[in-house]
Amino acid sequence: MRLAERIQAIRPSATLAISAKAKEMRSQGIDVIGFGAGEPDFDTPQHIKDAAVRAVMEGYTKYTPVGGLDELKTAVCHRLQADQGLSYEPSQVIICCGAKQALFNAALALFQPGDEVLVPSPYWVSYPDILALAGASPVFLSTDEDEGFKINPQQIQEAITPRTRALILNSPCNPTGSVYLRQELEEIARVVREADLLVIADEIYDKIVYNDIRITSIAYAWPGLQERTLIVNGVSKTYAMTGWRIGWAVGPQPLIQAMAKIQSQSTSNPTAVSQKAAVEALTGPQDCVRQMVREFDRRRRFMVYRLNEMEGIRCYDPGGAFYLFPRVDAFFGRKAGKTPIQSATQLADYLLEEARVAVVPGEPFGSPNHIRLSFAVSMEEIEEGLNRIEEALSKLS
Repeated sequence: MRLAERIQAIRPSATLAISAKAKEMRSQGIDVIGFGAGEPDFDTPQHIKDAAVRAVMEGYTKYTPVGGLDELKTAVCHRLQADQGLSYEPSQVIICCGAKQALFNAALALFQPGDEVLVPSPYWVSYPDILALAGASPVFLSTDEDEGFKINPQQIQEAITPRTRALILNSPCNPTGSVYLRQELEEIARVVREADLLVIADEIYDKIVYNDIRITSIAYAWPGLQERTLIVNGVSKTYAMTGWRIGWAVGPQPLIQAMAKIQSQSTSNPTAVSQKAAVEALTGPQDCVRQMVREFDRRRRFMVYRLNEMEGIRCYDPGGAFYLFPRVDAFFGRKAGKTPIQSATQLADYLLEEARVAVVPGEPFGSPNHIRLSFAVSMEEIEEGLNRIEEALSKLS
């Protein structure tokens, strides 16, 4: 069978692969602690589930408009107005089957072969592959712990070419947890506007922040930038609704219409029941979010302290999301028996086999010196998992 050449340009999701491997080992009776999952370990709040049940009982089980229910689009607009002071109309919103589909639709609507898109590195694993499917090329802007894993305006200016179309900005960031503050966004926004670039603002973790950080959208950071910004978000992370598959994009109406045209020929509308649940998530009580964030914060502080106490590990303290991205290259060159550890991938394999702990290597995120650990797991699992990691690392010679 001959497959399309585009298949050769993309890779399976590394984070999903790690989670699947850990689940397979558990099904075989192996006690594995998984730090790989990119989803909250909390259940979807009860009032949201109740709304879904009501929707089923009231017959909301048919097709909806391709771009989603007006009721949900309106709720998204109200949230952006309340949270960010940004005014949008429902016609500037598309509801998708998760934020990933919103990003995919946007890439197909915006980019074509020869286009370049600026991507801060480390980056979410799917950005390069989504761009590849659209025929565009990512241009990576490197960051590290000393810079708070953030790009600066000079990097953007130096990377711009006549083929540069857009910047993807993920704040809070997966995998680093870095958060861009308002002044930093203003400086980036000035360069973006002067270069006439588009911004794809991935804000899926916008409610999961710590240390009293106040999130600002880059669309708000500079006059006129709202007209050249696409905001991507969803209910998956904030409301522990990963399996409900509801995300959205908000931006210039011509782009939203183009994305809806693409969606009409792929999935059509997102699930009707999930859309009704998402309306309740956005408009109903928000105490559940604050409770989850408080627990994430408790785990974050414990894990950062514990990892930085381990010999050879350097762990950045994130301002948002629910991941840690510790630097582990101090272990490269050490041996597990007779086999040398030469990469983050090999170290992750070693930890899975020796410690029965699943972590995600940094290479798929564009950072070969790091591994990613999710703290969207119970404190009991965190304590045991970190103990196992420390013991396994101590065996490397």
